[in-house]
Amino acid sequence: MKTKKLLLTTFAILLVVLINGCEGDDFTPIVGQAPTVQSTVPVDLATNVPLDQVVTLTFNKKMNPIAIGTAAFSVVGQNTLGGSPIEVMGTRTYDDASNTMSFVPTNPLSFNNIYTATLLPLPKVKDIVGNFVQEAFVWTFSTRMIAAPMVIATDPLDNETAVSVGKTVTATFSESMDPTTISATTFTLKQGSTSISGVVTYSGTTASFNPSADLELGTVYTATITTGAKNPLGIAIPADHVWSFTTETIPPTVISTDPLDNATGVPLNKTVTATFSEPMDPATITDVTFTLADGTTPITGIVTYSGSTASFNPSADLLSGKTYTATITTGAKNPSGIAIATDHVWTFSTGAPAGPAFVDLKSAGQFGILAGVGVSNNAGFSEIRNMDVGISPGVRSSVTGFPPAIVVNGAIFASDDSAAVAAMLVQAKQDLTDAYLFAEGATAPAPATVAGDQGGLTLAPGIYKSTSTLLIQSGDLTLDAQGDANAVWIFQIAADFTTVGGAGGSVILIGGAQAKNIFWQVGSSATIGDGTIFQGNVLALTSITMNSGATAVGRMLARNGSVVMTNANIIEKP
Repeated sequence: MKTKKLLLTTFAILLVVLINGCEGDDFTPIVGQAPTVQSTVPVDLATNVPLDQVVTLTFNKKMNPIAIGTAAFSVVGQNTLGGSPIEVMGTRTYDDASNTMSFVPTNPLSFNNIYTATLLPLPKVKDIVGNFVQEAFVWTFSTRMIAAPMVIATDPLDNETAVSVGKTVTATFSESMDPTTISATTFTLKQGSTSISGVVTYSGTTASFNPSADLELGTVYTATITTGAKNPLGIAIPADHVWSFTTETIPPTVISTDPLDNATGVPLNKTVTATFSEPMDPATITDVTFTLADGTTPITGIVTYSGSTASFNPSADLLSGKTYTATITTGAKNPSGIAIATDHVWTFSTGAPAGPAFVDLKSAGQFGILAGVGVSNNAGFSEIRNMDVGISPGVRSSVTGFPPAIVVNGAIFASDDSAAVAAMLVQAKQDLTDAYLFAEGATAPAPATVAGDQGGLTLAPGIYKSTSTLLIQSGDLTLDAQGDANAVWIFQIAADFTTVGGAGGSVILIGGAQAKNIFWQVGSSATIGDGTIFQGNVLALTSITMNSGATAVGRMLARNGSVVMTNANIIEKP
């Protein structure tokens, strides 16, 4: 520092001497004390001096404004990093009121410079009575030290592996940069010698390179910030900043499922889950990429994702005795945008339906009423909805009361309509007979013996056997499927079956029970009482009567006798 100051001082003195020349005047004081410098701005050895600093020196007495001259006062600067001393150009003035001489640089001072200000004792620097300054006055000061901006962090890190192929590459600087210098020219990404196209942006102190397309799996990339990147003062980073990283190589997989593939006896309220080998992008785990189906029929449900597990919660309980297929598609991706390699598909089966085996009505199932000798509607506007009416071996003239009774979304078929219709009805009657005999002979699970009035009871799926007549009278009979929509009930009734309206007599379904799975095998005749709300399929050996206002979700199927609607009855397809 002392050597640099001496060099600057020597340079300044020589500069002033050469400019001013030697006039040969005597420097001896004429009258009184010789003038001296009393203070300076900046002070000697000042640091962090502003770049717009006006350099001044103040004398201890009034100076001769004319004789003081300007050439004797110089300012010379030299960069701390090296280089030759350079004189600072500027304007010199003298203020008589404050005894102050000022130097105003033409251009702002420079960062990282040490400046030497010099006043030489030449004949032109004297006070108002002619006394000369006897000795040179020299002092130094320095402007603020500015470090070059640096790249202090990158994402990905240098040599990082398993980087997402959808990664936006970033570089963070030690200070704010000039945004106009952060561009696709100064921030590049390459795979070997091949440049990767992308969009470069800058915000705060961070530059970002967003590739136009996903990067390749298992590939090394090199990012570079060049020295063209500068701060607002025009100071560039000292050298190109270069770093490399490698993208990920293994796509995510489904590593486990619940239920397992080919699992059996799965609960009907099961939430289906799939666990991945790594965290996934939640936005890609939806009811589009995670599906459940019964054959080709999609199951509705809510898909959620947490940790590394996706869950499919069906909107309703699954059905018993079914095989379901779950699928995770290749639309499921990790946060890097890497999809599972292939669709992951697995199947599982729910347990057998509660209760006995289903009674298959086959072609008899198309009928809401199927009778042997007659079908009548005695009074009122009765309706059979979404099913047909059939009679065999009875003929069309044995179908009476239509209208006012009507068949909605169905038709009436009689054995004398045509040969084809007759054949169809014969088959339907045979299917009814087969179903009747199947229900009558069912033994698994073991039948529970029942007798008398069933009103007020709640029965689970199963076989219920009565060796005589059976009633529903003192209250409603409730059938509870306990969550199994495929649960089956078979009532084996040796004689007549009657529901008595008024105090009760209706059949109520809960727990997912469905009327289509309830079979009333009646060894004689059945009567559905006044105002009864009935559920299920009646398979009667002889006749069936629906009293006034009785309604049924089910079928009235009489093998040998008649089906009689009394007044304003409704039979709805189960």
